Amino acid sequence: MDRKPRIIFMGTPAFAVASLSALLAAKMNVVAVVTAPDKPGGRGMQLQQSAVKQFAIENNIPVLQPEKLKSPEFFEALKTLQPDLQVVVAFRMLPEIIWSFPPMGTLNVHGSLLPQYRGAAPINWAIINGEKQTGVTTFQLQHAIDTGNILLQAPIDISANMTAGELHDTMKEVGAALLVKTIEGLNNNSIQAKAQSEISVELKHAPKIFTTDCEINWEQPAVKIHNLIRGLAPFPGAITKIEGKMVKLFTTHIIDTPAAEKAGSFITDGKTFAKIACSNGYIGIDDIQWEGKKRMPITDFLRGYRKPN
Repeated sequence: MDRKPRIIFMGTPAFAVASLSALLAAKMNVVAVVTAPDKPGGRGMQLQQSAVKQFAIENNIPVLQPEKLKSPEFFEALKTLQPDLQVVVAFRMLPEIIWSFPPMGTLNVHGSLLPQYRGAAPINWAIINGEKQTGVTTFQLQHAIDTGNILLQAPIDISANMTAGELHDTMKEVGAALLVKTIEGLNNNSIQAKAQSEISVELKHAPKIFTTDCEINWEQPAVKIHNLIRGLAPFPGAITKIEGKMVKLFTTHIIDTPAAEKAGSFITDGKTFAKIACSNGYIGIDDIQWEGKKRMPITDFLRGYRKPN
């Protein structure tokens, strides 16, 4: 294709804004944005615009906000825009009539090295499972979720203490750059798509995170607990009970000495440190959100802490 393809961009959260911004910086021809409808939120429950909508308005890009993706009116609106390509970043699952109609199809940016970690929470599960590396994949949408042909991939190293939030911030920038490279490659026919079925690996999945996934089992080894905590930070946060109170932990460190106390025991000097015993040592707490309080460094929390008699 000699000209730049007409692109419809579909996304909602801040993660997607990085990709949309990269397309504009690369002088891509984004003809419209599709994002979630405005929703009530904040004080007064006033209607809140998505991060993608706010960015689109600031950059004079037309915005579509369909309530139902299968509605004939939405499909007609898309056809009127005559897109060559659609791009999906952190958006809802599309019906086939929507993702299949552009001549160049619809591509997605996914936060893992597919076929590994298909699903809603690839960033979280890669860290929870103790992976040393993950990455970003651009691929072509097809019927089954996250199974389309791979276009390009970019690896990202995961350090021993990296949280899901830190990986998210790295990944949105890497993904944005990869998206631009992918569209340029599709436009000049330099990319050869690869079927995921050609990659033979034992698959690990990334389903949606539920409350039960966030509960800490202190009978487990310290490294597994540490991975769970950082894999859920800053949201939704790993949860446990201390002295009968529900607590969230976000950043921790491993204390590699044998625990003298029962697993789950909360130990503190009341001033400078707090730790919790596990099966083979301790988890040192760096910050904490005690029930009814805000997240704070452990030293700030301990200033007001009074150990029960």
